[in-house]
Amino acid sequence: MKITRVAAVSVAAVIALTACNSNSTSSDGTADSGGKPQALNRIEIIAPAAPGSGWDQTARAVQDTMRAGGLVKAPEVKNVAGASGTVALAQVAPQKGKKDLWIASGLAMMSGVISNGTGVTLDELTPLARLMGEYEAIVIPKNSPYKSVEDLFKAIKKNPKSVAIAGGSAGSADHIYIGLLAQHFGVKPADVNYVPYSGGGEAMTAMLGGKVQAGISGLSEFAAQVKVGRLKGLLVSSAKPVDGVEFVQTAADIDKGLEFQNWRSMMAPGGLDEKVTAQYIDALKKMYASQGWKDALQRNSWNDNFITGDEFSSWLKEENTRVKGVLDELGLAKN
Repeated sequence: MKITRVAAVSVAAVIALTACNSNSTSSDGTADSGGKPQALNRIEIIAPAAPGSGWDQTARAVQDTMRAGGLVKAPEVKNVAGASGTVALAQVAPQKGKKDLWIASGLAMMSGVISNGTGVTLDELTPLARLMGEYEAIVIPKNSPYKSVEDLFKAIKKNPKSVAIAGGSAGSADHIYIGLLAQHFGVKPADVNYVPYSGGGEAMTAMLGGKVQAGISGLSEFAAQVKVGRLKGLLVSSAKPVDGVEFVQTAADIDKGLEFQNWRSMMAPGGLDEKVTAQYIDALKKMYASQGWKDALQRNSWNDNFITGDEFSSWLKEENTRVKGVLDELGLAKN
């Protein structure tokens, strides 16, 4: 399961995303008296993790921005947690052709499919848009003895079972990044006492309750607690410090090859009518262009990595091949 320095660099390059914009496409042509496309009547958005998780935050940011912009009259969010999002995937994938149903997806679900050996895959969904990217954050309780990530992994190397790290589901982006850091510091990924939770809220509770010694999740899930001093920011997986949230180290302070971004997207059941798909993509593009979405990106420290349609579909195929290679290296791939 050993990853060479070259492999680690390639992994980070794979996951790191390039922000890009897309031009609007037309909807199905339905228009009001002013010639503008009508709002979608209702969309149920499945957040495939617990409340407070990165997926939940993403789904609710889409819900709020769509509603405020008049793009969807009645957007609703439903949480379906479990197994890196694959529980929700298994519920949505069979509903081929179903309208008014979206599911938040992303790197964690893609890796969950591969690491859990599920019977359904992202190929059974209709790609709509890659929405954003997010850095990973490693945090510790404010009274923790660890002063750096080097201290943390030194303790893990000495006695792996004595240091529990809370994170997302097995095979998630959190798990992948801990595996990469473990390899960098000469620790076998399988030796890390990684404790999976269904969301950042549960991981934070475990830390504050003294059940684990550190936690890893998307930056937005821990940022508020770091800002008020309840948790200490140990490492952010960016090349540079992030605005407004203090961390002891960035990835570049350790090795530039360890820069890493998670990504999240919006998808729909497979087999959708092309006009319906175009209408959904059009609504997401209008959301992306709104001030409300720009505010959400800034508020959550998300990176602008928006692409849609065919470009997103092609990118997904490449990403799946590369992520599988990462999980093979970490000994986590089953699918």
